[in-house]
Amino acid sequence: MTQETVKQDEVAPHPVETDFELGQHNISPFGLDIHNPVFLISGLSIVVFVLVTLMFQDGATEFFGWLRPFLTSTFDWFFLSAANIFVLLCVYLLISPLGSIRLGGDDAKPDYGYVGWFAMLFAAGMGIGLMFFGVSEPMSHFASSMGGVAGEAGARTDWAPLGAAAGDVEAARNLGMAASIFHWALHPWAIYAVVALSLAFFTYNRGLPLTLRSAFYPLLGERIWGWWGHTIDILAVFATLFGLATSLGFGTEQALAGLNYLFGWGTGNGAKVILIAAITGLALISVIRGLDGGVKILSEVNIGLAALLLVFILLVGPTADIFATIFSGGAAYVTNFIPLSMPFGREDVNFSQGWTSFYWAWWISWSPFVGMFIARVSRGRTVREFIFCVIVIPSVISVFWMGAFGGTAISQVVADAAAPVKDAALELKLFEMLKPLPLSGITSFLGIILVLVFFVTSSDSGSLVIDTITAGGKTDAPVSQRVFWCTFEGVVAATLLLVGGAGALTALQAMAVSTGFPFTIVLLAMCVSLLIGLNQSRKLSK
Repeated sequence: MTQETVKQDEVAPHPVETDFELGQHNISPFGLDIHNPVFLISGLSIVVFVLVTLMFQDGATEFFGWLRPFLTSTFDWFFLSAANIFVLLCVYLLISPLGSIRLGGDDAKPDYGYVGWFAMLFAAGMGIGLMFFGVSEPMSHFASSMGGVAGEAGARTDWAPLGAAAGDVEAARNLGMAASIFHWALHPWAIYAVVALSLAFFTYNRGLPLTLRSAFYPLLGERIWGWWGHTIDILAVFATLFGLATSLGFGTEQALAGLNYLFGWGTGNGAKVILIAAITGLALISVIRGLDGGVKILSEVNIGLAALLLVFILLVGPTADIFATIFSGGAAYVTNFIPLSMPFGREDVNFSQGWTSFYWAWWISWSPFVGMFIARVSRGRTVREFIFCVIVIPSVISVFWMGAFGGTAISQVVADAAAPVKDAALELKLFEMLKPLPLSGITSFLGIILVLVFFVTSSDSGSLVIDTITAGGKTDAPVSQRVFWCTFEGVVAATLLLVGGAGALTALQAMAVSTGFPFTIVLLAMCVSLLIGLNQSRKLSK
């Protein structure tokens, strides 16, 4: 077998014995190097989806408006149970002897230092999400908890987590923080870690291509080179592009709202096109510069700016309230971890289905993209080091971020029931929270920059991932292919924003979430395959 992986000059310590040659299914039209049929089916299917959605907007809106809540309510027990399994698997790998296995073999050295590595995985994973939801989600759970339990015909109609905390400000604050941290800490990062570790292990230790199908070799054997593998990779492309295009569309709305808030830029179609074109253009420059010269530099800059903004909020905001919120909210997260994770017997159905089930499906639909990107930059780490840095460190940062941003907003509302941040539109809550603080114009502009650059890094890294999948696992395919996918993401987002409006974006978001259902099954099988592979590798090393 051709030993071509992310590091072309490295040989896997325990390569799989197979007659398959990397790229043997590839074709080269117009000087490209694309996998047949993954590239063709993926690209054509996405084009058809966009065209059909735009041609039948009302029907698409109605169908996808039904599909998303149907999946998250009918299969809430399945999503919650699966996410718990991913967390338990990561805990097991953290403490078991398998944790000593090094990605790439005993002599492998990390390709990136801790700062660069962590900056890239965090920026790709959920940097933009924390900017968007860091204020709004804690406030939402706080308000619903304060409102208490409400019901009709024996069923709860409120959206509060667990048993709510009617009229109790501190209890509602803690419960709101616990629920927010729950959605952004261990569980989502465990989802990413399972995919990333599986891909990294089977690429660096078993010599298989860096693509989703490789993680299933212990279960499918040589069948991963056929339609079983094609189907897995095509589904991964769908999930990645739909997720990126949806986030780009909604993120454009948030960034435009901020620019209009500060400078009166406007939020019309012309402004949307300019902003999407700018984001796509920056992403193209980063894509052309490559991983080290593009994504790595932008990720490090953005993490530095995010840390600067976080420290600023901690120092000039209600510092005592913030730290009290961080520690009491973190403690509430630990205390309520099991009740919030419970997949059965829930009375808070609106919260568990409308929030948690939706989030888990969303994270799972993003896992091929984030997982593959993390795998690509994680060679040389031990399994234990990988699990700790990918799960524990981002979870701690999420606690501080939610405590600082959400805690500040909650304190503003507690001090003044008419505080502007309370009733501000979702995309404006961050800016309304910053407004009463010193240097609000500068920090709000910094917030817009962070949103935009996080989108650039997501678009850039997503393009690298999709190109790798559609090139059959090759990481040295022509740059023009990455340019194609990067441009395609921007075109899809712009088209749906301009022509389809909110209805088309709802359809696209529902499509992205709906890929989370089949991918949950894929990820559960991946857990089994990973354990088999790790145990085989440990035996071979003895």
